[in-house]
Amino acid sequence: MIKRFVSLQWKQFRRSSYFEAALAIKILMVLGILYFGGIAILAGIGGYFILQKAIPEVDPLMSLNQYLIYWFLFDLGLRYFIQQMPVINIKPLLIIPIKRKKVVQFLLGKTMTSFFNILPLLFFIPFSITLIVKGYHPLYVTAWFFGVLSLIFLNNFTVYLINKTNIYFFLIVGLVLVFIGLQRYEIFDITAYAQVFFYGMYSNPVWILLPLLLMGLAFYANYQYYIKHFYIDGAITKKTEKVKALDLKFVDKFGNIAPFLKNDIKLILRNARPKQVLLTSFFFLFYGLFFYTFEIYRDNPAILAFASMFITGGFLLTFGQLVPSWDSEYYKLMMSQNIPYREYLKSKLVLMVFAVTVSTILSLPYLYFGWDIYKLILAGASFNIGLNSFITLYGGALNRVPVELNVKAKAFQNTNGFNLTQLLISIPKILGPIVIFFIPYYFISFDAGIITLALSGLLGLIFQNQFLNLIENIYQKQKYKTIAAFDEKK
Repeated sequence: MIKRFVSLQWKQFRRSSYFEAALAIKILMVLGILYFGGIAILAGIGGYFILQKAIPEVDPLMSLNQYLIYWFLFDLGLRYFIQQMPVINIKPLLIIPIKRKKVVQFLLGKTMTSFFNILPLLFFIPFSITLIVKGYHPLYVTAWFFGVLSLIFLNNFTVYLINKTNIYFFLIVGLVLVFIGLQRYEIFDITAYAQVFFYGMYSNPVWILLPLLLMGLAFYANYQYYIKHFYIDGAITKKTEKVKALDLKFVDKFGNIAPFLKNDIKLILRNARPKQVLLTSFFFLFYGLFFYTFEIYRDNPAILAFASMFITGGFLLTFGQLVPSWDSEYYKLMMSQNIPYREYLKSKLVLMVFAVTVSTILSLPYLYFGWDIYKLILAGASFNIGLNSFITLYGGALNRVPVELNVKAKAFQNTNGFNLTQLLISIPKILGPIVIFFIPYYFISFDAGIITLALSGLLGLIFQNQFLNLIENIYQKQKYKTIAAFDEKK
Protein backbone atom coordinates (compact mmCIF):
# COMPACT_ATOMS: atom_id res chain seq x y z
CA MET A 1 0.00 0.00 0.00
CA ILE A 2 2.83 2.38 0.84
CA LYS A 3 4.43 1.58 -2.52
CA ARG A 4 1.16 2.48 -4.25
CA PHE A 5 0.90 5.82 -2.42
CA VAL A 6 4.49 6.69 -3.28
CA SER A 7 3.84 5.78 -6.92
CA LEU A 8 0.73 8.01 -7.06
CA GLN A 9 2.59 10.95 -5.53
CA TRP A 10 5.47 10.56 -7.99
CA LYS A 11 3.08 10.45 -10.97
CA GLN A 12 1.29 13.58 -9.73
CA PHE A 13 4.62 15.37 -9.34
CA ARG A 14 6.07 14.11 -12.65
CA ARG A 15 3.03 14.91 -14.81
CA SER A 16 2.36 18.39 -13.43
CA SER A 17 3.03 21.46 -15.56
CA TYR A 18 5.33 22.84 -12.89
CA PHE A 19 7.54 19.72 -12.79
CA GLU A 20 10.72 21.42 -14.00
CA ALA A 21 10.42 24.31 -11.53
CA ALA A 22 9.54 22.00 -8.64
CA LEU A 23 12.45 19.72 -9.58
CA ALA A 24 14.80 22.71 -9.43
CA ILE A 25 13.48 23.51 -5.95
CA LYS A 26 14.00 19.89 -4.88
CA ILE A 27 17.60 19.95 -6.12
CA LEU A 28 18.30 23.17 -4.22
CA MET A 29 16.72 21.71 -1.10
CA VAL A 30 18.86 18.56 -1.40
CA LEU A 31 21.97 20.72 -1.69
CA GLY A 32 20.83 22.65 1.38
CA ILE A 33 20.24 19.42 3.28
CA LEU A 34 23.72 18.18 2.35
CA TYR A 35 25.26 21.45 3.51
CA PHE A 36 23.44 21.73 6.84
CA GLY A 37 23.67 17.96 7.30
CA GLY A 38 27.44 18.14 6.98
CA ILE A 39 27.57 20.92 9.57
CA ALA A 40 25.36 18.87 11.93
CA ILE A 41 27.58 15.79 11.57
CA LEU A 42 30.73 17.80 12.31
CA ALA A 43 29.01 19.44 15.28
CA GLY A 44 27.94 16.00 16.53
CA ILE A 45 31.48 14.65 16.27
CA GLY A 46 33.10 17.68 17.88
CA GLY A 47 30.28 18.60 20.26
CA TYR A 48 31.61 16.48 23.11
CA PHE A 49 35.06 18.05 22.94
CA ILE A 50 33.70 21.59 22.53
CA LEU A 51 31.56 21.22 25.67
CA GLN A 52 34.45 19.61 27.53
CA LYS A 53 36.70 22.56 26.72
CA ALA A 54 34.04 25.25 27.27
CA ILE A 55 32.80 23.89 30.63
CA PRO A 56 35.62 21.65 31.93
CA GLU A 57 34.17 21.32 35.43
CA VAL A 58 30.93 19.73 34.19
CA ASP A 59 30.42 16.43 32.37
CA PRO A 60 29.78 17.19 28.65
CA LEU A 61 26.62 15.07 28.61
CA MET A 62 25.30 16.97 31.65
CA SER A 63 26.10 20.28 29.95
CA LEU A 64 24.21 19.27 26.82
CA ASN A 65 21.23 18.03 28.83
CA GLN A 66 21.01 21.34 30.65
CA TYR A 67 20.39 23.25 27.42
CA LEU A 68 18.37 20.67 25.50
CA ILE A 69 15.14 22.29 26.71
CA TYR A 70 16.09 25.45 24.77
CA TRP A 71 16.83 23.37 21.69
CA PHE A 72 13.41 21.69 21.73
CA LEU A 73 11.54 24.95 22.32
CA PHE A 74 13.46 26.61 19.47
CA ASP A 75 12.85 23.57 17.25
CA LEU A 76 9.12 23.69 17.96
CA GLY A 77 8.94 27.41 17.15
CA LEU A 78 10.92 26.96 13.93
CA ARG A 79 8.69 24.09 12.86
CA TYR A 80 5.57 26.18 13.52
CA PHE A 81 6.68 28.87 11.07
CA ILE A 82 8.32 26.67 8.42
CA GLN A 83 7.37 22.98 8.50
CA GLN A 84 4.55 21.92 6.20
CA MET A 85 2.17 19.03 6.44
CA PRO A 86 2.68 16.64 3.48
CA VAL A 87 -0.35 16.79 1.22
CA ILE A 88 -2.28 14.05 -0.56
CA ASN A 89 -5.11 14.75 -2.96
CA ILE A 90 -7.74 12.69 -1.11
CA LYS A 91 -10.73 13.27 -3.38
CA PRO A 92 -9.80 10.53 -5.92
CA LEU A 93 -8.98 8.16 -3.04
CA LEU A 94 -12.43 8.56 -1.47
CA ILE A 95 -14.17 6.74 -4.33
CA ILE A 96 -11.87 3.71 -4.44
CA PRO A 97 -11.62 0.86 -1.90
CA ILE A 98 -8.72 2.17 0.18
CA LYS A 99 -9.27 2.41 3.91
CA ARG A 100 -9.10 5.88 5.39
CA LYS A 101 -6.79 4.76 8.16
CA LYS A 102 -4.22 3.57 5.60
CA VAL A 103 -4.13 6.98 3.92
CA VAL A 104 -3.85 8.83 7.24
CA GLN A 105 -1.14 6.48 8.50
CA PHE A 106 0.86 7.03 5.31
CA LEU A 107 0.40 10.79 5.60
CA LEU A 108 1.60 10.86 9.23
CA GLY A 109 4.41 8.43 8.47
CA LYS A 110 5.57 10.70 5.68
CA THR A 111 6.00 13.55 8.16
CA MET A 112 8.67 11.52 9.97
CA THR A 113 10.98 11.88 6.94
CA SER A 114 10.95 15.67 7.30
CA PHE A 115 14.24 17.58 7.16
CA PHE A 116 13.47 18.84 10.68
CA ASN A 117 13.65 15.25 11.94
CA ILE A 118 16.67 14.21 9.89
CA LEU A 119 18.89 17.18 10.84
CA PRO A 120 18.86 16.52 14.63
CA LEU A 121 19.66 12.85 13.97
CA LEU A 122 22.76 13.88 12.05
CA PHE A 123 23.92 15.59 15.24
CA PHE A 124 22.77 13.15 17.92
CA ILE A 125 23.94 9.95 16.18
CA PRO A 126 27.65 10.97 15.94
CA PHE A 127 27.41 12.59 19.39
CA SER A 128 26.11 9.31 20.85
CA ILE A 129 28.86 7.34 19.10
CA THR A 130 31.43 9.74 20.55
CA LEU A 131 29.98 9.17 24.03
CA ILE A 132 30.37 5.40 23.64
CA VAL A 133 33.94 5.79 22.37
CA LYS A 134 34.74 7.97 25.38
CA GLY A 135 33.64 5.24 27.76
CA TYR A 136 29.94 5.88 28.44
CA HIS A 137 27.78 2.78 28.87
CA PRO A 138 26.52 1.74 25.37
CA LEU A 139 23.11 0.58 26.65
CA TYR A 140 22.48 3.80 28.58
CA VAL A 141 23.64 5.97 25.67
CA THR A 142 21.30 4.07 23.35
CA ALA A 143 18.40 4.61 25.75
CA TRP A 144 19.21 8.33 26.00
CA PHE A 145 19.38 8.59 22.19
CA PHE A 146 15.97 6.97 21.71
CA GLY A 147 14.53 9.25 24.38
CA VAL A 148 15.80 12.29 22.50
CA LEU A 149 14.54 10.77 19.24
CA SER A 150 11.08 10.40 20.78
CA LEU A 151 11.08 14.07 21.74
CA ILE A 152 12.08 15.06 18.21
CA PHE A 153 9.09 13.18 16.81
CA LEU A 154 6.94 14.61 19.62
CA ASN A 155 7.72 18.08 18.26
CA ASN A 156 7.01 16.79 14.75
CA PHE A 157 3.46 15.73 15.62
CA THR A 158 2.81 18.57 18.06
CA VAL A 159 3.39 21.27 15.46
CA TYR A 160 0.57 19.87 13.30
CA LEU A 161 -1.80 19.97 16.26
CA ILE A 162 -0.83 23.60 16.84
CA ASN A 163 -1.43 24.45 13.18
CA LYS A 164 -4.81 22.73 13.02
CA THR A 165 -6.23 23.55 16.44
CA ASN A 166 -5.59 26.91 18.10
CA ILE A 167 -6.17 25.55 21.60
CA TYR A 168 -2.84 23.69 21.47
CA PHE A 169 -1.02 26.84 20.36
CA PHE A 170 -2.35 28.94 23.23
CA LEU A 171 -1.72 26.13 25.71
CA ILE A 172 1.94 25.74 24.72
CA VAL A 173 2.60 29.49 24.46
CA GLY A 174 0.97 29.96 27.85
CA LEU A 175 3.16 27.31 29.47
CA VAL A 176 6.32 28.74 27.92
CA LEU A 177 5.47 32.26 29.13
CA VAL A 178 4.74 30.95 32.63
CA PHE A 179 8.08 29.12 32.79
CA ILE A 180 9.97 32.18 31.48
CA GLY A 181 8.28 34.41 34.04
CA LEU A 182 8.97 32.03 36.92
CA GLN A 183 12.62 31.71 35.91
CA ARG A 184 12.97 35.47 35.37
CA TYR A 185 11.86 36.20 38.95
CA GLU A 186 13.83 33.23 40.34
CA ILE A 187 10.74 31.42 41.55
CA PHE A 188 11.18 28.28 39.50
CA ASP A 189 14.06 27.32 37.16
CA ILE A 190 12.77 24.92 34.52
CA THR A 191 16.28 24.27 33.11
CA ALA A 192 17.43 22.64 36.35
CA TYR A 193 14.55 20.17 36.26
CA ALA A 194 14.95 19.69 32.50
CA GLN A 195 18.57 18.72 33.07
CA VAL A 196 17.53 16.12 35.63
CA PHE A 197 14.96 14.70 33.20
CA PHE A 198 17.25 14.52 30.17
CA TYR A 199 20.13 13.06 32.13
CA GLY A 200 17.66 10.68 33.77
CA MET A 201 17.08 9.07 30.38
CA TYR A 202 20.76 8.08 30.50
CA SER A 203 21.16 7.21 34.18
CA ASN A 204 17.79 5.42 34.40
CA PRO A 205 16.56 4.21 30.97
CA VAL A 206 13.04 3.67 32.33
CA TRP A 207 12.58 7.43 31.97
CA ILE A 208 12.40 7.11 28.17
CA LEU A 209 8.90 5.67 28.60
CA LEU A 210 7.61 9.20 29.24
CA PRO A 211 8.74 10.75 25.91
CA LEU A 212 7.64 7.58 24.11
CA LEU A 213 4.20 7.90 25.70
CA LEU A 214 3.95 11.61 24.82
CA MET A 215 5.01 10.91 21.23
CA GLY A 216 2.37 8.17 20.97
CA LEU A 217 -0.33 10.50 22.32
CA ALA A 218 0.64 13.24 19.84
CA PHE A 219 0.53 10.75 16.98
CA TYR A 220 -2.86 9.46 18.12
CA ALA A 221 -4.27 13.00 18.44
CA ASN A 222 -3.19 13.76 14.87
CA TYR A 223 -4.56 10.44 13.66
CA GLN A 224 -7.96 11.10 15.25
CA TYR A 225 -8.10 14.61 13.84
CA TYR A 226 -7.45 13.54 10.24
CA ILE A 227 -9.74 10.51 10.48
CA LYS A 228 -12.51 12.78 11.75
CA HIS A 229 -12.07 15.24 8.85
CA PHE A 230 -11.51 12.63 6.14
CA TYR A 231 -14.85 13.10 4.35
CA ILE A 232 -15.86 14.37 0.95
CA ASP A 233 -18.23 16.93 2.51
CA GLY A 234 -15.37 18.42 4.48
CA ALA A 235 -13.21 18.54 1.38
CA ILE A 236 -15.63 20.41 -0.85
CA THR A 237 -17.74 22.44 1.56
CA LYS A 238 -16.42 25.79 2.63
CA LYS A 239 -17.23 27.21 6.01
CA THR A 240 -19.51 30.22 5.74
CA GLU A 241 -18.96 33.12 8.06
CA LYS A 242 -20.71 36.41 8.67
CA VAL A 243 -18.79 39.31 7.21
CA LYS A 244 -19.14 42.77 8.65
CA ALA A 245 -19.66 45.48 6.03
CA LEU A 246 -16.85 48.04 5.85
CA ASP A 247 -17.42 51.71 5.16
CA LEU A 248 -14.49 52.74 2.99
CA LYS A 249 -15.86 55.98 1.57
CA PHE A 250 -12.63 57.79 2.40
CA VAL A 251 -10.95 55.76 -0.36
CA ASP A 252 -13.22 57.29 -3.03
CA LYS A 253 -10.95 60.34 -3.26
CA PHE A 254 -8.41 58.18 -5.12
CA GLY A 255 -10.68 58.23 -8.18
CA ASN A 256 -10.53 55.35 -10.68
CA ILE A 257 -8.29 53.18 -8.52
CA ALA A 258 -10.63 53.41 -5.49
CA PRO A 259 -12.55 50.16 -6.28
CA PHE A 260 -9.28 48.23 -6.43
CA LEU A 261 -8.06 49.75 -3.17
CA LYS A 262 -11.33 48.88 -1.44
CA ASN A 263 -11.06 45.33 -2.71
CA ASP A 264 -7.49 44.98 -1.39
CA ILE A 265 -8.34 46.46 2.02
CA LYS A 266 -11.27 44.07 2.42
CA LEU A 267 -9.11 41.19 1.19
CA ILE A 268 -6.49 41.93 3.86
CA LEU A 269 -8.96 42.35 6.72
CA ARG A 270 -11.14 39.32 5.93
CA ASN A 271 -8.71 36.55 4.99
CA ALA A 272 -6.10 34.55 6.89
CA ARG A 273 -3.20 34.69 4.42
CA PRO A 274 -3.23 38.50 3.90
CA LYS A 275 -3.52 39.00 7.68
CA GLN A 276 -0.46 36.79 8.07
CA VAL A 277 1.42 38.96 5.56
CA LEU A 278 0.35 42.11 7.42
CA LEU A 279 1.62 40.68 10.71
CA THR A 280 4.86 39.53 9.09
CA SER A 281 5.47 42.97 7.61
CA PHE A 282 5.04 44.49 11.07
CA PHE A 283 7.85 42.29 12.42
CA PHE A 284 10.11 43.66 9.68
CA LEU A 285 10.17 46.88 11.71
CA PHE A 286 12.32 45.10 14.31
CA TYR A 287 14.83 43.97 11.70
CA GLY A 288 17.17 46.82 12.55
CA LEU A 289 17.52 45.74 16.18
CA PHE A 290 19.62 42.83 15.02
CA PHE A 291 22.00 45.00 12.98
CA TYR A 292 22.09 48.25 14.95
CA THR A 293 22.89 46.63 18.29
CA PHE A 294 26.01 44.72 17.14
CA GLU A 295 29.27 46.57 16.58
CA ILE A 296 30.29 44.17 13.80
CA TYR A 297 27.36 45.45 11.71
CA ARG A 298 27.43 49.08 12.85
CA ASP A 299 30.95 49.35 11.46
CA ASN A 300 29.71 48.26 8.02
CA PRO A 301 27.42 51.00 6.58
CA ALA A 302 26.69 48.99 3.42
CA ILE A 303 25.05 46.27 5.53
CA LEU A 304 23.15 48.97 7.43
CA ALA A 305 21.77 50.25 4.11
CA PHE A 306 20.45 46.76 3.41
CA ALA A 307 18.87 46.54 6.88
CA SER A 308 17.31 50.00 6.55
CA MET A 309 15.56 49.00 3.34
CA PHE A 310 14.03 45.99 5.07
CA ILE A 311 12.71 48.03 8.02
CA THR A 312 10.31 50.03 5.86
CA GLY A 313 9.88 47.47 3.05
CA GLY A 314 8.23 44.60 4.90
CA PHE A 315 4.75 44.95 3.40
CA LEU A 316 6.14 45.84 -0.01
CA LEU A 317 8.28 42.70 -0.14
CA THR A 318 5.71 40.29 1.29
CA PHE A 319 2.53 41.64 -0.30
CA GLY A 320 4.00 43.00 -3.52
CA GLN A 321 5.73 39.80 -4.58
CA LEU A 322 2.33 38.07 -4.73
CA VAL A 323 0.70 40.52 -7.12
CA PRO A 324 -1.47 39.46 -8.97
CA SER A 325 -1.69 36.14 -7.07
CA TRP A 326 -3.83 37.76 -4.36
CA ASP A 327 -6.62 37.98 -6.91
CA SER A 328 -6.12 34.47 -8.29
CA GLU A 329 -9.47 33.16 -7.02
CA TYR A 330 -11.39 35.67 -9.11
CA TYR A 331 -8.76 36.77 -11.64
CA LYS A 332 -10.62 35.32 -14.61
CA LEU A 333 -13.73 37.28 -13.63
CA MET A 334 -11.71 40.48 -13.34
CA MET A 335 -10.13 40.01 -16.74
CA SER A 336 -13.53 39.33 -18.33
CA GLN A 337 -14.62 42.82 -17.24
CA ASN A 338 -11.95 44.48 -19.39
CA ILE A 339 -10.35 46.10 -16.35
CA PRO A 340 -7.53 48.50 -17.31
CA TYR A 341 -4.22 47.11 -16.07
CA ARG A 342 -2.87 50.62 -15.47
CA GLU A 343 -5.49 51.36 -12.78
CA TYR A 344 -5.06 47.89 -11.30
CA LEU A 345 -1.28 48.33 -11.01
CA LYS A 346 -1.55 51.88 -9.66
CA SER A 347 -3.83 50.66 -6.87
CA LYS A 348 -1.23 48.10 -5.78
CA LEU A 349 1.45 50.76 -6.01
CA VAL A 350 -0.51 53.19 -3.84
CA LEU A 351 -1.11 50.48 -1.24
CA MET A 352 2.59 49.63 -1.06
CA VAL A 353 3.63 53.29 -0.89
CA PHE A 354 1.17 53.86 1.95
CA ALA A 355 2.59 50.86 3.83
CA VAL A 356 6.17 52.14 3.40
CA THR A 357 5.11 55.57 4.68
CA VAL A 358 3.43 54.10 7.75
CA SER A 359 6.47 51.89 8.43
CA THR A 360 8.73 54.94 8.18
CA ILE A 361 6.66 56.75 10.82
CA LEU A 362 6.63 53.68 13.07
CA SER A 363 10.41 53.45 12.78
CA LEU A 364 10.88 56.77 14.64
CA PRO A 365 12.16 54.96 17.79
CA TYR A 366 15.31 54.15 15.81
CA LEU A 367 16.32 57.75 16.49
CA TYR A 368 17.69 56.25 19.68
CA PHE A 369 20.61 54.96 17.60
CA GLY A 370 21.32 58.42 16.21
CA TRP A 371 20.40 60.68 13.29
CA ASP A 372 22.74 58.89 10.89
CA ILE A 373 20.82 55.64 11.33
CA TYR A 374 17.44 57.29 10.91
CA LYS A 375 18.60 59.21 7.82
CA LEU A 376 19.63 55.86 6.39
CA ILE A 377 16.14 54.48 7.15
CA LEU A 378 14.57 57.49 5.39
CA ALA A 379 16.81 56.94 2.37
CA GLY A 380 15.85 53.26 2.34
CA ALA A 381 12.17 54.26 2.40
CA SER A 382 12.78 56.52 -0.60
CA PHE A 383 14.41 53.62 -2.45
CA ASN A 384 11.45 51.37 -1.59
CA ILE A 385 8.88 53.88 -2.83
CA GLY A 386 10.68 55.03 -5.98
CA LEU A 387 12.42 51.88 -7.22
CA ASN A 388 11.69 48.79 -5.16
CA SER A 389 7.93 49.12 -5.62
CA PHE A 390 8.32 49.00 -9.42
CA ILE A 391 10.85 46.15 -9.25
CA THR A 392 8.39 44.21 -7.07
CA LEU A 393 5.48 44.82 -9.44
CA TYR A 394 7.66 43.74 -12.36
CA GLY A 395 8.52 40.52 -10.54
CA GLY A 396 4.83 39.97 -9.81
CA ALA A 397 4.12 39.86 -13.54
CA LEU A 398 6.29 36.74 -13.69
CA ASN A 399 4.66 35.13 -10.66
CA ARG A 400 1.72 32.95 -11.63
CA VAL A 401 1.21 31.10 -8.35
CA PRO A 402 -2.40 30.96 -7.10
CA VAL A 403 -2.91 31.97 -3.48
CA GLU A 404 -5.46 30.40 -1.17
CA LEU A 405 -6.62 33.41 0.82
CA ASN A 406 -7.75 31.50 3.90
CA VAL A 407 -4.77 29.14 4.11
CA LYS A 408 -1.75 30.40 6.00
CA ALA A 409 1.55 30.09 4.17
CA LYS A 410 4.62 28.15 5.19
CA ALA A 411 8.12 28.69 4.00
CA PHE A 412 9.02 26.84 0.76
CA GLN A 413 5.32 26.67 -0.11
CA ASN A 414 4.06 27.19 -3.68
CA THR A 415 7.22 25.81 -5.25
CA ASN A 416 5.66 25.91 -8.71
CA GLY A 417 6.19 29.67 -8.59
CA PHE A 418 9.94 29.33 -8.57
CA ASN A 419 11.88 30.15 -11.70
CA LEU A 420 15.27 31.59 -12.58
CA THR A 421 13.74 34.89 -13.67
CA GLN A 422 12.09 35.39 -10.28
CA LEU A 423 15.41 34.67 -8.61
CA LEU A 424 17.17 37.24 -10.79
CA ILE A 425 14.46 39.82 -10.05
CA SER A 426 15.16 39.49 -6.32
CA ILE A 427 18.82 40.44 -6.78
CA PRO A 428 18.27 44.22 -7.29
CA LYS A 429 15.93 44.24 -4.27
CA ILE A 430 18.72 42.93 -2.06
CA LEU A 431 21.86 44.33 -3.66
CA GLY A 432 20.34 47.55 -5.05
CA PRO A 433 20.41 49.66 -1.86
CA ILE A 434 23.84 48.30 -0.91
CA VAL A 435 25.45 49.21 -4.26
CA ILE A 436 23.69 52.58 -4.60
CA PHE A 437 24.78 53.59 -1.09
CA PHE A 438 28.26 52.05 -0.99
CA ILE A 439 29.81 53.59 -4.14
CA PRO A 440 29.34 57.28 -3.13
CA TYR A 441 30.01 56.37 0.51
CA TYR A 442 33.33 54.76 -0.37
CA PHE A 443 34.55 57.52 -2.70
CA ILE A 444 32.98 60.58 -1.04
CA SER A 445 31.28 60.30 2.37
CA PHE A 446 28.54 58.70 4.44
CA ASP A 447 26.12 61.57 3.74
CA ALA A 448 26.83 61.28 0.01
CA GLY A 449 25.73 57.64 0.16
CA ILE A 450 22.51 58.59 1.94
CA ILE A 451 21.74 61.37 -0.54
CA THR A 452 22.37 59.07 -3.52
CA LEU A 453 20.13 56.35 -2.08
CA ALA A 454 17.36 58.89 -1.44
CA LEU A 455 17.71 60.41 -4.93
CA SER A 456 17.42 56.95 -6.51
CA GLY A 457 13.90 56.76 -5.14
CA LEU A 458 13.10 60.24 -6.39
CA LEU A 459 14.39 59.26 -9.83
CA GLY A 460 11.97 56.33 -9.85
CA LEU A 461 9.04 58.61 -9.10
CA ILE A 462 10.04 60.97 -11.91
CA PHE A 463 9.99 58.11 -14.43
CA GLN A 464 7.02 56.28 -12.92
CA ASN A 465 4.93 56.54 -16.10
CA GLN A 466 7.65 54.87 -18.14
CA PHE A 467 8.03 52.14 -15.53
CA LEU A 468 4.27 51.57 -15.37
CA ASN A 469 4.07 51.38 -19.19
CA LEU A 470 6.77 48.71 -19.22
CA ILE A 471 5.13 46.68 -16.45
CA GLU A 472 1.67 47.06 -17.96
CA ASN A 473 2.89 45.67 -21.29
CA ILE A 474 4.33 42.63 -19.54
CA TYR A 475 1.07 42.00 -17.67
CA GLN A 476 -0.85 42.28 -20.93
CA LYS A 477 1.42 39.79 -22.68
CA GLN A 478 1.23 37.34 -19.76
CA LYS A 479 -2.52 37.75 -19.25
CA TYR A 480 -3.74 34.43 -20.66
CA LYS A 481 -0.83 32.44 -19.25
CA THR A 482 -1.65 33.87 -15.84
CA ILE A 483 -5.33 32.97 -16.15
CA ALA A 484 -4.44 29.41 -17.17
CA ALA A 485 -1.97 29.06 -14.28
CA PHE A 486 -4.52 30.29 -11.75
CA ASP A 487 -7.03 27.72 -13.04
CA GLU A 488 -4.59 24.85 -12.58
CA LYS A 489 -4.92 22.90 -9.34
CA LYS A 490 -1.86 21.37 -7.76
